[in-house]
Amino acid sequence: MGKALDQEMFEHFSRLDDTQKKSVIQMLKSFLKGGEITHSRQTLKEYNEELDEAMVRVKEGKFTTLEDLEKEMRSW
Repeated sequence: MGKALDQEMFEHFSRLDDTQKKSVIQMLKSFLKGGEITHSRQTLKEYNEELDEAMVRVKEGKFTTLEDLEKEMRSW
């Protein structure tokens, strides 16, 4: 049973993109550490910079409307 599970996990993992793989690895580490996840805290400056960047994207029209997202979801 163990080898079959390992193989299934590898098959799924190999289909993920790098961001998804990092997320899965972080989750596995949290299981092994008993739920301890360390996150670096975001400074107020970093937070405000992210907001400013997001506002620029919105002003440039670089966003997805709810209607467009619903259309995309129907094709999944």
